[in-house]
Amino acid sequence: MVKFKGKFYITTAIDYPNSAPHLGQAYEKICADAIARWHRLQGEEVFFLTGTDEHGLKIQRAAEAAKQSPKEFVDTQALHFRELCEKLNISNDRFIRTTDSEHIKVSQEIFRKVFDSGDIYKGFYEGLYCASCENYITEKELVNGKCPYHNKAPELLREESYFFRLGKYQNQIIKHIKENPEFIQPEGKRTEILNRLKEPLKDLSVSRSSFRWGIPLPNDHKHVVYVWFDALLNYISGIDYPKEKFKKFWPCDLHNIGKDILWFHGVIWPAILLSAGIGLPKRIFVHGFINLASGEKMSKSLGNAVDPIALAGTYGADALRYFLLREIPFGQDGIFSEDLLKKRYNTELANELGNLLQRTLVLIEKNCSSKIPEGKTDAELAKRLNLEKIKSNMEKLELHFALAEIFSFIAHCNAYVNEKQPWKLQGEALNNVLYSLADSLRIIAILLAPFIPNTSEKISSQLGVRLGNIDECKFNLLKSGAKTNKAEILFRKI
Repeated sequence: MVKFKGKFYITTAIDYPNSAPHLGQAYEKICADAIARWHRLQGEEVFFLTGTDEHGLKIQRAAEAAKQSPKEFVDTQALHFRELCEKLNISNDRFIRTTDSEHIKVSQEIFRKVFDSGDIYKGFYEGLYCASCENYITEKELVNGKCPYHNKAPELLREESYFFRLGKYQNQIIKHIKENPEFIQPEGKRTEILNRLKEPLKDLSVSRSSFRWGIPLPNDHKHVVYVWFDALLNYISGIDYPKEKFKKFWPCDLHNIGKDILWFHGVIWPAILLSAGIGLPKRIFVHGFINLASGEKMSKSLGNAVDPIALAGTYGADALRYFLLREIPFGQDGIFSEDLLKKRYNTELANELGNLLQRTLVLIEKNCSSKIPEGKTDAELAKRLNLEKIKSNMEKLELHFALAEIFSFIAHCNAYVNEKQPWKLQGEALNNVLYSLADSLRIIAILLAPFIPNTSEKISSQLGVRLGNIDECKFNLLKSGAKTNKAEILFRKI
């Protein structure tokens, strides 16, 4: 067993279930899952939170269009997002819904706390409102008169509202961002927020009275809590604020979010926490968007979203996970096309990884009666594995580089087979080559477990060993005489 090494709390943004899950939401979960699994591999106690954000005008309108009550609508929709987690083998510890009674209680408690501190007051708001963003936007932010993220013209709304004194915390937030370079990453996003914070912050409208689908204000039931004030609080309600689990896991180690919601997480969320007397999260990491090969942004509102559940059904969850993690540099925009997915599937998963396992096991079955031979891992081959570089990549959240480094070692193992030509060897020389390959595959399975967990289990099972942990990524730990299982194809070529 790995010695216990502390805690790690990671979250995704909670998904807005006004329509079916799309590939961008799947990507965010897959990245967070790989990070969560990596930290478990290190022996840390991990809590991984995801879920659905179920209030607001957009949900109310979607429910009306479906001829359902908002609660009936979100109950049905939440099932699709739970299915997404299941189909992609996401290892979340909790799936939170903002309609959960515990979340509603925490939201009202925090709103009351901030109100009682004098940071919330009543007034009127008039402005341009994007229902897809669930947010008021300025004319300066519009592109050709439309929301830059949803390509829709906003509505002019005027309503009574409660306001949060956001500007009161502007200097504290700027100071925190400057003094903690890891707070917002990548660096370009940190700079973006600091540049926006050069302008004075306006007070934030934190209630709505023009529709009813939301959490009632504890002090005024004619209003509901602004959906973003409500949604952000899932990060603490999801770990049972203010009970023992909250005390154990807060502050959050990593919020994994998309770049379109950075302002809410990088400015509004810290301000709410500061007002409520709660510590700030350690790191907010901003991933990019997935675009189509045509260069068009993929999104539900543009009607060109790709169904990740269907893709996982066609190619397998691990193939989709591998493609997205390897193809898209974490923190940058990326391209999706099925042709690119098929290419990586055939060349890297089927040819490089699958064939390495297949021929190793076939040679052990043929020459060693399906038992790991007595031997020692080739020192030169062992040197090809740069474990410290993989660890460094993961620490810096360079997921694609970590995967590339693991597959670099897989390529060295395949070259080793071609160089040694074990089918021409006998005795000790043959045993050492086969032991070297089996031992390397044992370690490869461990390192790939955060990325393609089902495949890692299959590799370990076919080798006849349990899937180990990071401390077992050392050569010559494979026991001779262990019975291997029948070689089975990991990835059938497309």
